[in-house]
Amino acid sequence: MPNDRILSLLGLAAKAGKAPSGGFAVEESVKSGKACLVVTAQDASAGSAKKFADMCRYYRIPCWSYADKEALGHALGRGERSAAAVTDENLARAIRKLLEERSDASV
Repeated sequence: MPNDRILSLLGLAAKAGKAPSGGFAVEESVKSGKACLVVTAQDASAGSAKKFADMCRYYRIPCWSYADKEALGHALGRGERSAAAVTDENLARAIRKLLEERSDASV
């Protein structure tokens, strides 16, 4: 996904320290109320995807499935990641708007 604006914005959030990633960090940011948006990898395990979807539904946080673990991790400057949260409201709003326009992203 070269020149992908969603992944670029996720990378920007990570550089700003506003994108915790990995299961424990994402869960902590959702439960503490800091997460404004959660993005899970499309190739995350069914259990992980369900866990994050259920948790986000409970805490009323938008949760989207986008890209694969490798692309998500690369955008965040890390290894493979199955999930990332965005804790900055403005970046989350911009990413969500782009996700809503994409046909290859899912809620």
